[in-house]
Amino acid sequence: MDKKTSRLRRAVATRRKIHELRVHRLSVHRSNQHIYASIISPEGDRVLVSASTLEAEVRKELDNGGNVAAAGLVGKRVAEKAKAAGIETVAFDRSGFRYHGRVKALAEAAREAGLKF
Repeated sequence: MDKKTSRLRRAVATRRKIHELRVHRLSVHRSNQHIYASIISPEGDRVLVSASTLEAEVRKELDNGGNVAAAGLVGKRVAEKAKAAGIETVAFDRSGFRYHGRVKALAEAAREAGLKF
């Protein structure tokens, strides 16, 4: 089993459990150069809020979208947008990525900005 298959298998297990809970899901995806965060409805059919390092406001502040500082900024932005949309609590879906580095920085920044996990 290769690295990507293992990650996707872990992601499916996490999403299955979050689907049982029927709560909003904060889904994170990371690539080498960017990081993306989306809040998805409990039914799993709509993206309610999203933020990434590809947004113009974020790109002005950062020179590199693939580091911990960028992940922290994206976490803060997604939490602010969620608060504006009336979303207080979410379940954290790390998409099979380890809770370490950029994924951890995004989660902690979202918590500090007022989002409850």
